[in-house]
Amino acid sequence: MYGNRTIGVVVPTYNEDEFIGEVVLTMPAFVDRIYVADDASTDNTSQVLAGISDERLVVISHYKRRGPGSAMLSGYKRACQDRIDVIAIMAGDGQMDPAILNRIIEPVVMQKADYSKGDRLRIKGNTRGMPPWRLFGNRLLSRIIRFASGYRYISDPLNGYTAITRDTLMKLDLGKIEPGYSFETDLLIKLGGIRARVVNVDMPARYGSEKSEIAYFSFMIYNSWVIIRDYVSRLRKKNPVTRRVRARIRESEQC
Repeated sequence: MYGNRTIGVVVPTYNEDEFIGEVVLTMPAFVDRIYVADDASTDNTSQVLAGISDERLVVISHYKRRGPGSAMLSGYKRACQDRIDVIAIMAGDGQMDPAILNRIIEPVVMQKADYSKGDRLRIKGNTRGMPPWRLFGNRLLSRIIRFASGYRYISDPLNGYTAITRDTLMKLDLGKIEPGYSFETDLLIKLGGIRARVVNVDMPARYGSEKSEIAYFSFMIYNSWVIIRDYVSRLRKKNPVTRRVRARIRESEQC
């Protein structure tokens, strides 16, 4: 436990047999459950996990690949079933340092936020090691997502090192959150729709020998569509006049 709150960490993974063992074995002692969501890995990930003797470890196996967002959602759902108070996300590729997990969860545990997320962009020097094209894309998307989500201060929106309360997750329709690489974008804008309190947590970029499978051109196009779709949806829910008009249309159609 941390601050009298149970802590769960969801670790989405796909073909990370080189890194997943270290990620699990270096998880801080205050973590109560480690949910490794294996998105149908074809390497030795399952064998590595089977060799880890940690009673906190819960392995969730997808028998067909569904996408990284789907793996995170599987972990979220299991943690909610287990009634875990605060649920963090930590990638299985070693990019997220377990040693700073306390900094990520602190605002949520202390009830200063409903959702906290890592931020590599706000402080000069934290971006050292981040590929230039990723840095450019992140800064561009930060500006767009600030507008779409209503969080004018948000930074590094694609950072997946996050923490959220179970109560906040219960307010969302998890079945309607993007199961692919647009998971973080979709979740953030939907959090804006329920007016969740979101904070940035400064952290350094951490890159090693891991390889990204994201096709960035396709991702940027699809992610832009998700942003537009979610923004329009948020405006409709926010505007009571629009809701009344839709209600009248439905009534007239039923007559």
